[in-house]
Amino acid sequence: MTITGSEPSTHGGPGWVPRVASHTDEVAAGGVWEPCGYRSETAVLRSVLLVRPPDSVAGVRRPGASLMLGPVDLPAMRAQYDGLADRLRNHGVEVHLASPDTTPNAVFARDLFWMTPAGAVLARMASAQRAGEERHAALALAGAGFPILRTVSGTAVFEGADALWIDPSTVLVGTGFRTNAAGAAEVASAVAGLGARVVTVPLGPGVQHLLGTVVFLDSSTAVVHRAACPPELTALLAEYGYRVIALPPDDELLVGRGMNLLVLAPGRVLMPAGCPGIRRTLERAGTAVEEIEIGEYLRAAGGIGCVTGVVRRDH
Repeated sequence: MTITGSEPSTHGGPGWVPRVASHTDEVAAGGVWEPCGYRSETAVLRSVLLVRPPDSVAGVRRPGASLMLGPVDLPAMRAQYDGLADRLRNHGVEVHLASPDTTPNAVFARDLFWMTPAGAVLARMASAQRAGEERHAALALAGAGFPILRTVSGTAVFEGADALWIDPSTVLVGTGFRTNAAGAAEVASAVAGLGARVVTVPLGPGVQHLLGTVVFLDSSTAVVHRAACPPELTALLAEYGYRVIALPPDDELLVGRGMNLLVLAPGRVLMPAGCPGIRRTLERAGTAVEEIEIGEYLRAAGGIGCVTGVVRRDH
């Protein structure tokens, strides 16, 4: 079609303004989209999504069938949810709250998406019990102004806690029973346009997520679950120059989920209360530690890292 000066603006005539900025530039600048994403697991935390424990938590009669370890007290869990939101706000973190009427495990927002500087990679949950939680995350993110970059589909499964930046251009994706090879390929396709690549790490039997195997504390320090850390991950951490703190599979790690923590800033973390041994180990390594009570979430089979959907960190 030839455009002339007599064309109306809707056909490209006078008044038409072309959109010239790239999508990623629009996200970074704000206005069209809310800024989001990160390329470092330890940069200053700026924005998160938390899911309020739904009424369905109170209806759980067989915890194992709901992927939980034991019965959960809904009012107590909601009080812990409020306490976590307040603590994060006290650290200057913007907290986006979602209150969907959905399945109990939706409280573990970290699993439902993984955020890039161009928007969210929406998960496709691996268990039948959690199927459909993704759409509630999509509604919450879109409602807050964050773009959905990719929706995992087909036979792929991917959960957000299986993706971690090891450096600004490399994403580790743990593959196992929560994220398969097709899911890792979806993540790789999503970040290719950002100049980043994916390196897959096979997780052993019984290992839930990559986030439960390694946590980065700052740009040069990582803590690992010693018994669950595969040789491929050990080699990668050495290749990228990380000092590694290996934790034994004791009750503080396995029951108290002391490694399932949230990095607030480089060398500063928020971890579950009741794990003094892990706290001492982290502090000896130079990490500043705060604690918070999350016992009801532990009974639901998750920790602080699982609960917190990270939306934005400093670039």
